[in-house]
Amino acid sequence: MSIKVKPMGMYQTNCYIVSIDKKDFIIDPGVDATEWVMQNVTNPIGIFNTHGHFDHVWSNDELQKKLNIPLYTPKADVMLLKESSWVEGLPPSTPDVEVEDNEEFDFDGVKVKFRHFPGHCPGCSTIEIGDSMFSGDFIFDRSIGRTDFPYSNPEDMKKSLEKFKTLDFDKTIYPGHGGTTTIKKEQKNADYWISSL
Repeated sequence: MSIKVKPMGMYQTNCYIVSIDKKDFIIDPGVDATEWVMQNVTNPIGIFNTHGHFDHVWSNDELQKKLNIPLYTPKADVMLLKESSWVEGLPPSTPDVEVEDNEEFDFDGVKVKFRHFPGHCPGCSTIEIGDSMFSGDFIFDRSIGRTDFPYSNPEDMKKSLEKFKTLDFDKTIYPGHGGTTTIKKEQKNADYWISSL
């Protein structure tokens, strides 16, 4: 498996291309991501959103049309892809698949697992492929997603962090902003964040 990443837009939101078994999975195509994605995929399978915030979904619609592949978005965040964004000019997009909480998909043997961790926003999820977890804005290297945005919920974030603490495996975390970390490393920080909310 190979992972390509490029920070996009003024918020430097990580867009990922995960290539495995000659299949390309696009995760969180943010602002102006289309050209980079088009240059770096050979067999794109789908577009996957960790959540619905504008800086993670900006290029959804353009890539759907150019690549003719389906878009997968957590069901609770579908409303953020259109008029609910607090940023003007967001190109609206419509998912082909509204992902249920903790749903898993199998692409000819390549499993893509969504794991629901609301708090930063209602549909906030991580996406697991192989030994990697793409955490969007749920958890970062020594930090967590903000809970002071529209539709954020600090109590939900506390519950999500408690759930995160119970994961009994380790994977490399590729967050929506910044560099990588691991599940085990961030589990050690979870109590601090829970107490600070």
